[in-house]
Amino acid sequence: MALTEITNHLITSAEFRESPNCSARPPGVQVILVVIHNISLPPGRFGGAHIVDFFQNKLDVSADKYFEEIKNLKVSSHLLIDRRGRVTQFVPFNKNAWHAGISCYQGQENCNDFSIGVEMEGTDSIDYTTKQYESLKEVTLSLMKAYPRIIVDNIVGHSDIAPERKTDPGESFDWSRFRSSLVS
Repeated sequence: MALTEITNHLITSAEFRESPNCSARPPGVQVILVVIHNISLPPGRFGGAHIVDFFQNKLDVSADKYFEEIKNLKVSSHLLIDRRGRVTQFVPFNKNAWHAGISCYQGQENCNDFSIGVEMEGTDSIDYTTKQYESLKEVTLSLMKAYPRIIVDNIVGHSDIAPERKTDPGESFDWSRFRSSLVS
């Protein structure tokens, strides 16, 4: 399989939908971590433009009563992999996406500074699709090639870096399947 190309900190095969919710990485900080999340908007429903709109601060809060709860949040992720395996990029990899929040990995706080956030369209309890795993594998292998400090052991769930606050990607994420696909 040919790897997805990364040029100028963007995946060339992904649709780029710029998010204003990002910031500069601290000088000299290298990307060493990939954080896998899940998201569905409204919760438990898939498809539509709500996630893209949310990451671009364009969410129509009248579309669902849940959106009132999140209307003031300013968040983003570097990538979103939807249920069909399509990849959308919101933030170039040389910038911080605002995905991790209060977080810590191996004693280092503020994981946004040294990580790449990947959102999987899904929930903690609904299985992810084969196409999502295929896209995640391709994206991850490309990230590992472009950012060599990312190794398999430095790919974690949001729950691993913020265990008091987060549960994603949840029990429905098949870590064995995913990790073995990276080394086969």
